Formats: sequence, C-alpha cells, structure tokens
Amino acid sequence: MTDLITPSAQLKSRKLAEKRFQWYGRGAIFASLAFLVVMVGSILYKGSGAFTTTDVAIVVDLGPEAVDPANPQDARFEKIVKDALKARFPDANKRAERRKLYGLVSNDAGFALERFVLANPDAIGTQAKVWFRASDDLDILLKGTVDRTVDESERRLSDQEIGWIDTLVADGDVKRGFNWSFFTNGDSREPELAGILSALTGSALTLLVCFLFSFPVAIMAAIYLEEFAPKNRFSDIIEVNINNLAAVPSIVFGLLGLSMLLNTFGMPRSSPLVGGLVLSLMTLPTIIIAARASLRAVPPSIREAALGMGASPVQATFHHVAPLALPGIMTGTIVGMAQALGETAPLLMIGMVAFIVDVPQSILEPATALPVQIFLWADAPERAFLEKTSAAIIVLLLFLITMNLLAIVLRRRFEKRF
Repeated sequence: MTDLITPSAQLKSRKLAEKRFQWYGRGAIFASLAFLVVMVGSILYKGSGAFTTTDVAIVVDLGPEAVDPANPQDARFEKIVKDALKARFPDANKRAERRKLYGLVSNDAGFALERFVLANPDAIGTQAKVWFRASDDLDILLKGTVDRTVDESERRLSDQEIGWIDTLVADGDVKRGFNWSFFTNGDSREPELAGILSALTGSALTLLVCFLFSFPVAIMAAIYLEEFAPKNRFSDIIEVNINNLAAVPSIVFGLLGLSMLLNTFGMPRSSPLVGGLVLSLMTLPTIIIAARASLRAVPPSIREAALGMGASPVQATFHHVAPLALPGIMTGTIVGMAQALGETAPLLMIGMVAFIVDVPQSILEPATALPVQIFLWADAPERAFLEKTSAAIIVLLLFLITMNLLAIVLRRRFEKRF
C-alpha cells in the first residue's frame, strides 16, 4: 500500500522550496555585491595615491653668473638645478651617484625653474628656494609602496638615495599636496607629470560628435518604424537587423570605421570626428530600441484621441506621442552615450591610441580618449603608472555613474504614468 502525502506536508515542502529559492537569490546578490566591493575597493586603494603629489624644495643660485637679468630666458636652467642638487648633497662624487641624485626631481625641473624665474623676476640675482616636482621613485617611496627592508639590489632606490630623501624630509624640504596637475596636464612619459586633460577633452569631443549624429538619426528612425512604417516583410527585416546590430562586438564597428571612414573617405586619423562617427554607429541600435520601446509604452488612446480631434498622423505623433515618450528616449540616449564613453576597441582600430600630449582644440585634431589612456598607462613599465591607471578608472567610473544617475533622474522627473 502506497504512502499518501498529506496536503499539509505538500504545503510545508513547497514553502521550504520557496524559502530556499529566496535564499539562493539573496546569496547571489550578496556574492555580486562582495565582488563589486572588492573590485572598487582595490581600484580606490591603488588609485588614491595618484591624487596626491610630492614636491621637493631646492635652494638654487640665480646670481648674475647663472641668470642674465637682461635675458633670463637664455639661462641654462637644467644646469642650475643640477648644481643646486650637487651643492645640497656633496657626497655624490661619482657619475652614477650624480645621475641618481639628479633623479630625485622630475625631468621637468629645468622648465619649472624657467617658469619660476619668468614669473618672479625679483628672484634673479639671489639664492631662491624653489619647489620642484619629485620623481616618481621618490614619490612612491614616501607613499610606502617601496619596501625599505628588502635588499638594495631588489629595489630601484639605493640606500644612498633613501638617505638623501630622508635628509630632505627631516629638513622640511618635502611636502605633499593635492595633485591638480593630474586634471590639468596632458599625457607624459614621466608618471609624475602625466595627466588626463587631453584624454578628457578627446572623450568630450568624441561624445559630442556621437550625440549630434546618433540622436537625431536614431529618433527619426524609431519614430518612422514605430508610427509610420507599414508592417510588412521589409520592415520586419529592418527590425531584426537593428536588434542584431545591438549585439555586434564593438571592434567590428572599429574595423568598419578603419576601412570606410579612414581608407575610403580619407578622414583625419585619430580625430574625434572619426571616433564619434564610429561610436555613433555602435550606439544607434541601442537608442533606436530604447526609443521604440518608449513610443510603444504610450497608451493607444492618446493617438486615437488626437486623431479623433482632427489631428494628422504627424501632428498626433510629434505633438502628443513623442513628448510623452521623451523621458524614455532621453534615458536610452544617455545610456547609449555612457556605453560609448567606456568603449576602447573601436577607438584603437581608428588610431586614437597615439601618444597625445597637447589638448585637442577641434574635432579634426589628433586626440585620444579616457578608456584608451587607461589602456596605454596599464601597459607602461613604470610602477607609478599603476596609480595613474587606477585613478583614471576612478574618474571614468564617476562619469559613468553620473550619466546613469542622470538617466534615472530624468526618467523619474518627467515620466508620466498612465
């Protein structure tokens, strides 16, 4: 005789299964949040040091023999800095020791002294205490990245260099401050001088071109396909292809831009114009799909009421349907722009991976973008570029979070519920 399962036992088993499923979902959420916290925490920990900088004070001789008061710009400023370092640490006698001594300050020290003299002509003829940007090795030592306890042969800084640095710290000739140059300088071969201004400007120009091209084209295409296009095989093929294009890898669009825009039409290589056009091709399907979904969400009664009052189909669409769908359209557009901001592969294919120091002034000048700048710094051999890479990722994440929050705010602010 078979045992019968009572209804209460079945109910109890079903409730236990539901609770297990709920805990599976909670566990998945907790695991995702844990991975996110570890990833973001690691980036913040590694990149926080890039937002601070180290400066070293050196007393330089700006007497008449070193700087001509009539023509101060003709002075050998780099030699003045080196002479000041030798006077500060006379125990550096050998050539190799002097080379290490000169490496305490950035290679930009000569230009920094020139800027100081031209900005302070009263200092000519005196011995002035000038603050110079410290080298990346000195900077990472003071940040605790270098382990002093390991053998001298296993670290970049020798015991003698560490002794010089400790002397400067003890004499109060070393100071730390916020690294404003990270936001005001372009790229550089020297980690302590490298900044993201040129990459930020290139990203802004590229996104501007992307928005000006993709937004009107995508909105007009979405309105036509959703409101006016006849429902036949041809429109079905277009809709399927738009959905397929949204899933195409981004590097394919980069290859398209390389073959068509650069090789066929001869557009300027590495320019925001080409980069923006390539990214607009990539974001078009995303914006079209989002815009069509927003138009479809408007109740049919709105269209019917407008048409019943004598409005033409165009008037009903642009005067009543499109304004109600605008919050969703703007949300989809911002999400598409955020996607374009984080793309790297298409820009690599069209040459925006070049080493760009100067800030681009137009969409036709060579430029790079922030994701590409991160890619370049991540491949650099200097250890200090690891901080720069993480700091640039932090800035990029902040922009992406801001754009997504803006999309949420716009949707909630202007969305109308029916």
